Amino acid sequence: MNQPQIERPLGSSNYELRDLVEWDKRIREKVDEFGLDCYPQEFEICDHVGMLGYMAYSGMPSHYPHWSYGKSYEKLKTLYDHGVSGLPYEMVINSSPAIAYLMRDNTLLLQILTIAHVYGHNDFFKNNFTYKSTRAELTVEIFKAHALRVRRYVEDPSIGIEKVERILDAAHALSWQCRRNLAIRKLDRKEQIDRAVESAQPRYDPFQKIHARPEAQQADLHKVPIEPDEDLLLFIRDHNPFLAEWEKDLLTIVDEEAKYFIPLMETKIMNEGWASYWHHRIVESLGIEQGLHLEFIVRHNQVVRPIPGQINPYHLGLKIWEDIYRRWTNPTKDEIERDGAPTKSANEKLFEVREVERDSSFLRRYLTEDLLREMDIFEYESRGEEYVVSKVADDEGWKQVKETLIKNVGTASIPVIKVEDADFGQARTLYLKHYHDGRDLLLEYAEKTIAYLQRLWGREVVLETTVDGKRSLLCCNERGFSVRALK
Repeated sequence: MNQPQIERPLGSSNYELRDLVEWDKRIREKVDEFGLDCYPQEFEICDHVGMLGYMAYSGMPSHYPHWSYGKSYEKLKTLYDHGVSGLPYEMVINSSPAIAYLMRDNTLLLQILTIAHVYGHNDFFKNNFTYKSTRAELTVEIFKAHALRVRRYVEDPSIGIEKVERILDAAHALSWQCRRNLAIRKLDRKEQIDRAVESAQPRYDPFQKIHARPEAQQADLHKVPIEPDEDLLLFIRDHNPFLAEWEKDLLTIVDEEAKYFIPLMETKIMNEGWASYWHHRIVESLGIEQGLHLEFIVRHNQVVRPIPGQINPYHLGLKIWEDIYRRWTNPTKDEIERDGAPTKSANEKLFEVREVERDSSFLRRYLTEDLLREMDIFEYESRGEEYVVSKVADDEGWKQVKETLIKNVGTASIPVIKVEDADFGQARTLYLKHYHDGRDLLLEYAEKTIAYLQRLWGREVVLETTVDGKRSLLCCNERGFSVRALK
């Protein structure tokens, strides 16, 4: 359908609200035409002060108070005032209706581009499996309720801000020590007991008459937890009988908000690449006039350009999405021989991948050897005061480069630590285990984090890990922090 064009000079920010309303209408028509499935979308235009505030509070219109958010705001504002860093063109949060913030000083073309970009994020939030647990229709109300409850505790004369912040400081330090894949339901205690009993039974042996009878194993059904538990804050909330109800509530609040942001961490590359892919297709289909189109080319390339020495998620994500579209539209002979001819249309494949993958699986399945070489992705390491390239995407090194990248996306860079025993040595010592993956804990951070854990638990905390190839115990109690190597 031919639409009247809204023409403005190149780089102009001289536009009115009705212009944005008209462009939004045209973009939504393209969204529907391309088959994107979005929540209702709301936009708010703000100045740089408002954007800095939203950045400090992770985009939320309401959030509970804590000194760390004020510190974040002051840091962002100082960097912005001194020209060290800029501001994002937009911010969008996963809610229904989705809420996006547009910078008032953006040019008209930037507003068009970011509106199209927002709808890409919106579609991703609604359809990717990792976001199914976030209850988008309740997001804003949940954060408002959290803010109200925390403020009530702060204003309560028997509690006050110092006690509240003491708990929040510890909870924030541990907030990412939780389940990563929220699509997998956590078993309750009865289900865990049933599984433990079943696992203790000897396996069926069709030749049991001629084999020695295996020794029967007895499941420890009194152990807490029955199975290792990675939800640290919730475990402490449920098993420390000396916590007050308001303290338990604070742990619940921090855990719920952390799990809201987990999907954003797990899909950063997919999400930004998806939004960039669709803002490009949508804007190119709008038939904008030449001046705006020239600015669009410049702005788009600024967003998706590679950044020397680091991974730009917009660039990496976009390249993979474009390659998926190409492989399901016009595969090479080698790709057909290796993978077979495509049985789905390119758009069907794009929407399927958008729904069922997260960054780690997305990279593992769709970041090809050719793409690694095309983007010149390499691995480097520090040697003394210098950084040295250790692996490149050649015939021998590309798989290692890819594996290293996968190990450092999303929550994969956060150590996996689980509670093994809440009554170790029958002394109510909290015993945890670090599931070592070849990367040692940084002891400076481990010491501070375990101290926060001990603050919440109230008794000794012991963490089993590996330090310099040796099995070690990190201990924290009223006497302080210590490290002990085990034989």
